[in-house]
Amino acid sequence: MEFMGGGKLRGCLAFVFFAMLLVGLASGIGVNWGTQLTHPLPPSTVVKMLEDNGIQKVKLFDADPDILNALKKSGIQVMVGIPNDMLYTLANSMQAAEKWVSKNVSAHVSSGGVDIRYVAVGNEPFLKTYNGSFEAVTLPALQNIQSALVKAGLGNQVKVTVPLNADVYQSAQVPSDGNFRQDIFDRMVQIVKFLSQNNAPFTVNIYPFISLYSDDNFPVDYAFFNGFQSPINDNGRIYDNVFDANHDTLVWALQKNGFGNMPIVVGEVGWPTDGDKNANLQYAQRFNQGFMSRYIAGKGTPMRPGPMDAYLFSLIDEDSKSIQPGNFERHWGLFYYDGQPKYQLNMGSRTNGLVGATGVAYLAKKWCILKPSANLNDDQVAPSVAFACQNADCTSLGYQTSCGGLDARGNISYAFNSYYQENDQIDSACKFPGLSVVTDKDPSTADCKFRIMIQTDSAGLYGNGRIGSLRIVLLLFLLFSLL
Repeated sequence: MEFMGGGKLRGCLAFVFFAMLLVGLASGIGVNWGTQLTHPLPPSTVVKMLEDNGIQKVKLFDADPDILNALKKSGIQVMVGIPNDMLYTLANSMQAAEKWVSKNVSAHVSSGGVDIRYVAVGNEPFLKTYNGSFEAVTLPALQNIQSALVKAGLGNQVKVTVPLNADVYQSAQVPSDGNFRQDIFDRMVQIVKFLSQNNAPFTVNIYPFISLYSDDNFPVDYAFFNGFQSPINDNGRIYDNVFDANHDTLVWALQKNGFGNMPIVVGEVGWPTDGDKNANLQYAQRFNQGFMSRYIAGKGTPMRPGPMDAYLFSLIDEDSKSIQPGNFERHWGLFYYDGQPKYQLNMGSRTNGLVGATGVAYLAKKWCILKPSANLNDDQVAPSVAFACQNADCTSLGYQTSCGGLDARGNISYAFNSYYQENDQIDSACKFPGLSVVTDKDPSTADCKFRIMIQTDSAGLYGNGRIGSLRIVLLLFLLFSLL
């Protein structure tokens, strides 16, 4: 349906950041913690960020032991995730499910002091782009994990859920027309029934940004929370933004199938800051602050007034995510790759704005750029830029992106530097044939930041054991480019 804008066409990981009032048993601020970064911050640094920002909930996309260990005794409530590629095994082996729960839940809850509340079984497994790959295994995996939790004595403490994309339901016109997608209708009803029987919530990811990204004719103001002048009237319920309309379409789908009181968790909601003409700091701040202001006030939606359980997506940019859905995929964070805030946001916590990571160590202040004397018509320019962008991150280059105003030389320099920084500034990563040079003068502009990578354990690997293999890759690249 048009006002829903379909769903978020992504398949893997990611992170969520979000606020919650103290209401009943649901309390505190939450965040999805994604890990698809070439140079991730240490888990202990991220946990301190969560604490400094008053965040009391975190949603993970797997069960990384280092992250779970860092969350010990933090008091932060945790949702651990099971990747889609594990669903088949867990659906067909009770033993595998018991082993997974023992290793990734029981061990951390019983002796590690990790407050695990949910297990997210899969991530958007019914996306149409998966062509039904996970339709038959999602419910059996869900059932086996639930049985394993019960056997481990955690059935009441830890609940299962399945984060689903908003395209599992649809409507012809207004929210009250809503119901589950016909091709997965029976499976959806079975899953909802199972969740209900186990007092578990329905988790859904809602992305108004995708409405705008997918349709140039979509009314811009309808994607936000103020300013839309032509609201939808659904039998007296007024919808002036796509989030409310999308959310309540789900409420109607649940209600029509006998589950009108099922709790709903918004697993992901947010706005990217780069990689598309509609992905920028101004729109992201407008959307997230608009959402947070409503959330702090406990406004809810026309069909579900009152406090909402939701998570902003995401905490930190992930520079190695797939860009198949779009270049914006690597720019959903409230924070940049180094844990520094992109803009101010009132989360309703004890802080007045976002608090960045502390104690972050950076590499040296040097950059790889195009030689001033290099000829733009050199035959090696195009393959060199292609190589750099294929093996690093050039998603900030393009029409109306943060670095969209660079000239040709600036674009080439940005690509070279991205590759150079991703490979920890080793000398061989700035050896593009006759084109590149290292400089200590920052080439950044007012709008476009040429980043310096942070120091991580991978820097040592690149600097020693992996330096030889990288030189071989570059040598092969140069040889083939000359053919």
